Amino acid sequence: MHDIVDLERRGIPGVFVASDQFVEAATAQAMALGFPQVARVFTPHPVQDRTDDEMRAYAEQVYAAVLAALVG
Repeated sequence: MHDIVDLERRGIPGVFVASDQFVEAATAQAMALGFPQVARVFTPHPVQDRTDDEMRAYAEQVYAAVLAALVG
């Protein structure tokens, strides 16, 4: 989250991506950093111990949302 906020403050579009287990934590962190509008996209949880194919499927599920967040 810190990196995405830093990029956004410098005018470089960024998107925070995490698993859906961290929705509340991401919201709290964005608020604490003073950037509640930071773009964020969540994948299914968990991500550890997923196969490469499962991770590709997760990425495919959120690709459109990440792209939309980047281009506004």
